[in-house]
Parts: sequence; structure tokens; C-alpha cells
Amino acid sequence: MLSDLAVTLLLLAAAVVMFAFNKPRMDAVALIMIVVLPFTGIISMNEALAGFSDPNIILIAALFVIGEGLVRTGVAQRLGDWLCSRAGRNETRLLCLLMLLVAAVGSVMSSTGVVAIFIPVVLRIAQSASIAPGRLMMPLSVAALFSGMMTLVGTAPNLVVNSELVRHGFEGFQFFSITPFGVPLLIVGIAYMVFARRWLVTSVQERKSDQRRPRLADWIEEYGLAERETRLRVTPHSPLVAKTLEELNLRGTSGVNIVAIERHSRMGTHIMRPTALTALHVGDVLYLDLASPSVDITSVVKRFQLERLPLTGMYFSDHSQEIGMAEVMLPPTSTLIGKTVVGSRFRTEYELNVVGLRRGTTAHKESLLDEKLKLGDTLLLIGPWKAIRRLQADPKTMIVLSLPEELDEVIPAAPRAPHAVFSILVVVALMVSGVVPNVQAALIGCLLLGLLRCVDFNSAYRSIHWQSLVLIVGMLPFSIALQRTGGVDLAASALLGVVGDASSHAILAGLFTVTALFGLFISNTATAVLMAPVALAVAKELGASPYPFAMIVALAASTAFMTPVSSPVNTLVLGPGNYSFVDFLRVGVPLAILVMAVSVILVPLLLPL
Repeated sequence: MLSDLAVTLLLLAAAVVMFAFNKPRMDAVALIMIVVLPFTGIISMNEALAGFSDPNIILIAALFVIGEGLVRTGVAQRLGDWLCSRAGRNETRLLCLLMLLVAAVGSVMSSTGVVAIFIPVVLRIAQSASIAPGRLMMPLSVAALFSGMMTLVGTAPNLVVNSELVRHGFEGFQFFSITPFGVPLLIVGIAYMVFARRWLVTSVQERKSDQRRPRLADWIEEYGLAERETRLRVTPHSPLVAKTLEELNLRGTSGVNIVAIERHSRMGTHIMRPTALTALHVGDVLYLDLASPSVDITSVVKRFQLERLPLTGMYFSDHSQEIGMAEVMLPPTSTLIGKTVVGSRFRTEYELNVVGLRRGTTAHKESLLDEKLKLGDTLLLIGPWKAIRRLQADPKTMIVLSLPEELDEVIPAAPRAPHAVFSILVVVALMVSGVVPNVQAALIGCLLLGLLRCVDFNSAYRSIHWQSLVLIVGMLPFSIALQRTGGVDLAASALLGVVGDASSHAILAGLFTVTALFGLFISNTATAVLMAPVALAVAKELGASPYPFAMIVALAASTAFMTPVSSPVNTLVLGPGNYSFVDFLRVGVPLAILVMAVSVILVPLLLPL
């Protein structure tokens, strides 16, 4: 038995070392252990692979898909926009609202996914408010870790600990069992970060134009588009009503270029792509680009009985979810060379409009419609994002030089946001009521999101973080091996030997400390896999309830503030926040101690020993 334990501990130590150096990557280490452990004879191959049939693995995968539904429908982004509008330039208010919002969203979706969503939001806020990103990025990651303390499904370690309880024959935690601990800890964390932000990066670094992708505003300025923006509403008496764009030929007869059409319906307002067969309706708002400075827009308004709307100066970039731009260059093989912009039939062939032309370094600001295109010309195109994405499929005609940053912010299924919220509410209601198992509730949510077209199969499969799932599955065999070889009982006895006859608070503090220290070297999920059995063994040795000990491990596993490798959320903010390893230690260690103190006081109060 001792030799088997020694082999298991040796393999575990090897895994921890590889985790610490991240070579090979964590999921590869997990696969290596799945393959190697059965060779020891301690567990069988079926036991090594048993994690793939664990309901919690399916539940975690389903939660990734549910999170994708929130992303694709823009629910998360709209929350970010709300944050911008509410916080303004007050850094303290911004930090508090950011952490509350991230913790709330992360309670029902992957914390890693939440951070990935909010990084560009925070960068945009920091730039507009002249705040160093480093003062907000670590509060973002800390809030994401606290989100794991909000609900049972907030983070994978909670599910691992819950699964261990069930495996030992105990009733598992309920959906909100962890919430009474998470809410006070979040409040403590927010108060701490308001104080600790002074230790973070304070210099505002300008983003150099040659180190980033252009934004729509850059092109609007470069090509002088702002003054060409015109918006006209079709009145009931207009002769344009019920006429198709092909019949009207407004570009040929009046020199106006319709970029998009805004139409109101019972389902709300939406932006339409103008085509030759598009018939105009009363109330339609025409987004026009005055491609020629000689166009007399006043006479156009009078002739067609249109209503002129106020200008925004943003050249339609306020509708960047529907309307995009791209810069393309004409290669020698392009069939467009020698043709005029009108003769190239961009709208018919590519569903796009040419609104800018550059030769060399100079933007051509004169009339574009009759300009003959030449080899090497750079064209600025505007139109729906779907059409812009298709440009890359035909490099012989046009080479895509650059796509704006706004492309990454486009919401694929924005009109489906209410459906996504409904699906989430159904999942939460099912989990809270306990009518069906949590995994079944999550799968019902996935089916609803698919049925309501919030996600499709491709986006659902892409959303699942397979590395995290493989890591959990690869670490589960260690739990079996350590229990079978007596390692878990030995660890529990060693922990009790260290604390001696100390109080229950000291035992909980010791368990929290060991769990948190493990988190310095390996992921919080792997830590939960290893420490949950130890916690239950300690409870058994003491003849106490298992729930306080299981809860302290769940809370400690989410206290992964201390290093950039403790959790993927820390790794994500490392670059954007311009942090060093020492920054995490400086901020994370005192916070972890503070969380431990509050947890050790709260847990015995709410979960009696």
C-alpha cells in the first residue's frame, strides 16, 4: 500500500511541476496522467476514463454554451454599455459597478467567458475616461473569481466539490447554497479593491495607431466622411413610396448613394441592406452618402418630398452592429481595374458601396462615381458585416487590407436577446426548484437557446472550453487513486496533527490555507479535485458535518487571486493590464488572507459543525 501511495504521490508531484511551468499545457498533462495511472495497477483504465461520464462534466460544457448564448445575443455587451452610461468618469463608481456586474453575470456562465467579454469593454471605458487599464483589469479578474461564489454553477470547483459530496452518499448543495457566503465576500472584495487599486499600474498608455487595428472613426476622419452623411425620411406624399431602387436609380440621376435603410415595424427598428428590388415604404429612413460634392441635397429633398433629419457627425458608425467598413486593395488580377465605381456594380455584385478611394497616401475626396479604378487603388467599402466577411473569399479581385475593431464587437443574434434571457431564467428556475437535476436543466437551456436561434451548432461547439473539461477529467483519477492508497486519510491526519486540539475555526483555516497554497501552482479546478476528498476525510475524523468542510474548500478554490496561473481569468488580464507576477502577489495575498478570515467566521455560523 505504501509503495502504491508513493507512486501516486510521485505522479501527482510530477503533474504539479508541469502545471507550474505550463510545459506541456495543462490539458496535455491531464491526458498523460489518464494514460499513465492505469499502468500502476492502482486504478483501471475504465476508472481513469470515468470522468468523461461524470454529469458535472456535461453540466460544465452546457454552461459554456449558455454563456455563448448571452454573448451572441448581446446581453453581456448591453450590460457593458449600461455600465459605461452609469459609471461615467468616476473611477470608484466604475470599479464598484464593474465588479458587481461581472459577479452577477459570472454566476450563471463561465467566469473565463465573462472576462473575455468584458476585457474590450473595460479597455474602451478606460480609454474614454483616461484611466490606466491596469487599475481596472485586476478588479475585473477578482470579480470573476468572486462570481464563482455566487451560485453552485458559478465555477467548476463548486461542481467538483458538490460531486464529491454526492459520491460519498451525502445530499449535494442547492443552487444558492453558496450565495450567503459569496455576497458578503464580494462586498469585502469590492471594498478591498477600491483601496488596493493604488498598488496597480497608474500610467495611461496611449495606443499607437500602428499597433492596433483601425476603428470606424479613424476612417471617417481619414476619408472626410463626416460631412457627407445625410439621413432622409420618406414622407407619405413622397413619389418614392412603393418604388424599387432599380426603378428610381437615385445614384445615376441624383448622385446620391443609399448606404442603408432604417425601417420600423411591429418587431422594432432594423437596418436593411439596399438592393435593386428593395421597395421604399413610408417612414423609411435613407442613409445617404453624398459621393459627389456637387450634389444639391436641398433640391433632392424638395423634389422627392423627403424630410431631412439631424446629422450625428458619426457617418452611420452609431449603427456599427449592422453597418461595417473594410479597406481593400486592387491587385493586378482584379477585374475591376479600368472600370468606374458605378460601372463596377459593387452593390449588385458585393452588396457593398464604395465611399472612399486612396491612391498612395492621399484620400481621394472628389466625386467617386465616375472615377476609373487603377491597379493598387485602396477602396473603402461600407455595407453589412456578412458581405464584408465574404470579401476574403475572392483575393484575386480584392485584397482585404484591414478590418475595423468593431468587427469583433458585432453581435451575431442581437434580436434574440429576450429569448436568451428567457432561456436563462428557465434554467435558473429549474435548478432552484430541483424539479430536474442540474445537468438536465442546463441541457434544456441549451436546447431552448438552439430552438430560439440564439446559438447554432457551430457556435455551441466552439464555445466549449475543451481544455478545462479535459483537465478536470484528467485530475479525477488522482482522487480515486489517493483514496484507494490511503493518501486522502493520510493528508487528513497530517492536517489534524498540525492543528492539534485547536478549535474548529483553526481546522477550517488550515484546510483553506492548504487549498489556497495548492492554487499557487495548479488550477483552482484541479485543486478542488484533490482537496474535496481531504475535506470530507477531515470531517469524518472529527465526526462532524461534511458541509462546512466542503464549503471551505469551494470558497478557497475560488480564492485564486495570488498568481497569474492560478486561474485562466488571471492569465487573460495579465497582458491588457500590463501586470507582472509581483502585482498579483502584492494585491492577491492580502485579499486571500482577508477572504480566509471572513470565510472561517461565516462558514461555522451558517453551516454548523
